[in-house]
Amino acid sequence: MYDFNSYHLLLAAIGTVTIIAYWVPRFVSGREPAASALLIGLGLAVFGLVPGMPKAIDPISNPVPWEHISEVCVIVGLFGVGLKIDNLRGWRHWRPTARLLVVAMPLSIAAVAGLGWAIGGMTFAGALLLGAVLAPTDPVLAGDVQVGPPREGGEHPVRFALTTEAGLNDGLAFPFVHLALTLAVAGAVTPDLIGEWLWRDVVYRIVVGAGCGVALGWLLGRILFILPRENSLAKTEAGVIALAGVLAAYGLTELAEGYGFIAAFLAGLTLRQAEAAHEFHVRMHGFSENIEHALTALLLIGLGAALPSLLPALGWTEAAIGLALVFVVRPLAAWVALKGAMHKTRERSVVAFYGVRGVGSIYYLAYAGSHMQLLNEAQLWAIVAFTVLLSTIVHGFTAGLAVERVTGEAPPGGDTAAET
Repeated sequence: MYDFNSYHLLLAAIGTVTIIAYWVPRFVSGREPAASALLIGLGLAVFGLVPGMPKAIDPISNPVPWEHISEVCVIVGLFGVGLKIDNLRGWRHWRPTARLLVVAMPLSIAAVAGLGWAIGGMTFAGALLLGAVLAPTDPVLAGDVQVGPPREGGEHPVRFALTTEAGLNDGLAFPFVHLALTLAVAGAVTPDLIGEWLWRDVVYRIVVGAGCGVALGWLLGRILFILPRENSLAKTEAGVIALAGVLAAYGLTELAEGYGFIAAFLAGLTLRQAEAAHEFHVRMHGFSENIEHALTALLLIGLGAALPSLLPALGWTEAAIGLALVFVVRPLAAWVALKGAMHKTRERSVVAFYGVRGVGSIYYLAYAGSHMQLLNEAQLWAIVAFTVLLSTIVHGFTAGLAVERVTGEAPPGGDTAAET
């Protein structure tokens, strides 16, 4: 009489896991980022009981769905991050961001690549790919350390630095991913290879990504708020325009061979400056954030379900690389980078430590795996999966409290925490 259809069982499991993961943290903190680790853990626990499930969604043998789902998740997340920023302010306010991007990120890539080559036994190209994949901080899972929704104000330098870093370093990690894949094919570093990489993957694609993002964000602002002024789209409840706008910006930029991730963030940032006080920005951000959270939940549950097929390749050396990135490499690289740009020790420490790893790293490795056959692919996925899980635990359960303390903000339902 009763037929347990596997598809319906899958839907029930995903829904149940998501509800539990977001509900349980409310008993202790009320901070959604704490749900990230629970989504992975419950995905492992629930889907580990379903025969054949981890193998069916193994990103090593089937990376394309992982690439596309994580890609959309990052696109929407970057656009939403751009919409959050109320005030662009001056260069002094952007100095920490610039240092994190220009100094801390390359240092982190070099350090992780060195570890991958020295103790992981990887090829130079494989080690560089690992460094590039783990380089970007996450615009999706780091909501507790970012600035608030549009029109909320109070953009503390700590939150501003972490928000803008996450908004830009997803796109800026791409040149290093391309370099690693190019080296894997070429087998050797040559002056011509480096020259072509510099002008095409660094200069051209970054410039096109930035230019398209600003231009399309400006155009979307005109469409939403100006034309026609008496009956503008901003007067509607059509939050779907957020998704449509960012997909158009991303797709058109990629067609022009630019970096769509940079365009997605700058389109949101530019659009935010159009009619900056308009209430539509709040609705649009809320809509995009809901999509982002839904996709992220699916991705993290899937990562947990895939762990049984990924973790067998995790040894002490692989775990050591993930631990080193979270506890040593990122904090030290960012601490060095912020010297002279962020003067308060506690603020500098928080920004240095809270470089959350997550969906961006999943995307880059899935992208690499879908575009070429990788050596040591199981080892790469084991390190990335372990690092994302570690970051969701360490950062997810502590970031909100740490940032509230250093910024002097009131915790959810609590009193203002004074900085000491």
